[in-house]
Amino acid sequence: MHLMDHPNVISLKHRFFSTTSADELFLNLVMEYVPESMYRVSKFYSNTNQSMPLIYVKLYMHQIFRGLAYIHTVPGGCHKDLKPQNILVDPLTHQVKICDFGSAKVLVKGEANISHICSLFYRAPELMFGATEYTTSIDIWSAGCVLAELLLGQVYVIAFLLLLKWCK
Repeated sequence: MHLMDHPNVISLKHRFFSTTSADELFLNLVMEYVPESMYRVSKFYSNTNQSMPLIYVKLYMHQIFRGLAYIHTVPGGCHKDLKPQNILVDPLTHQVKICDFGSAKVLVKGEANISHICSLFYRAPELMFGATEYTTSIDIWSAGCVLAELLLGQVYVIAFLLLLKWCK
């Protein structure tokens, strides 16, 4: 994480360890501040019965794909939990930053991974079918779900329900 340096990926400013009275060790990460999440921006529009302006959808998605392209330059680098809550937005500049790398992993070809990752509404079909070998394309599927949500003003439930039906 500390090696990532891209305008559309959250940056790590500082890290330090702390302990509790029970001698538990905690890693603390200090990230750059970005005031809003894509989730809250999207909810603003849907709560006011407005569609997000198409120019913003295009601007945001361009930046999301730029950030993913950078993350994917690390061979096998995969976010594995892309969703509006893990995309930050500066409402003044409209700059987007991908954050929350808690599920991120470098995928190794031939190595099994867990399939129950990624939030359900943004989970790729191969994960829904229980695949343990997958590629960074799962991030692209998630980004497509984010795009649909920004355009529709709600989670793209129809695609999700179809996937659930296929999995039965």
